[in-house]
Amino acid sequence: MEKAAGIGVFIEAGKTRVFASALDWPGWARRAKTEELAIEALADYLPRYVPIVRLAGLEPPRGEFVIAERHPGLSTNADFGALGPIADSETRPLPVSEGARLARLLEAAWSAFDEVAAAAPARLRKGPRGGGRDTEQIVAHVRGAEIMYARKLGLPGEKAQTGPDAWALLRAQIGAGLRDPQTAVMPPNGWPLRYGARRLAWHVLDHLWEIEDKSEPA
Repeated sequence: MEKAAGIGVFIEAGKTRVFASALDWPGWARRAKTEELAIEALADYLPRYVPIVRLAGLEPPRGEFVIAERHPGLSTNADFGALGPIADSETRPLPVSEGARLARLLEAAWSAFDEVAAAAPARLRKGPRGGGRDTEQIVAHVRGAEIMYARKLGLPGEKAQTGPDAWALLRAQIGAGLRDPQTAVMPPNGWPLRYGARRLAWHVLDHLWEIEDKSEPA
């Protein structure tokens, strides 16, 4: 599939929610009740995404949104607040230069998350019914998810659960895998590297922005 001009967006729709993801900009993905509102939310979050791009040493995305792909089926994950389907374009071979670019964006998201989590209050503002995690719980959730995600990429995530540097080592493995895509061996039912970068970065930034929002007074 040829790369779309402008900012290519992947749409995945559930019964009640729709996700819009910028395919070339891992982490930049938002959901809403309709496709139009999801695109609008994506645009609204560009100012929050730009610092991640600059931290990666890249120029921010410019141009109009272009729907590059739509998932043809129902994305049940979208209704539950998570990315789901793999875009067809994400199964293409990953050149070394593009793998390195994706690694830089993902590593910038990790760095920003760590900085925000370290500076956040221990207790975060809860929802109207008292629901929601505190900072330490969000950090633990992100760590647990990344261990699972590493397995999806063919990395031995289960071996990185112990030791003071375990999380850093696991992230280094993921970054190294993106930078050397020829060595990647996707396991059965696993994830291609492009999708892995998009899913990992989205999860990190979604919780980074959650911490920021819930650190503020009501």
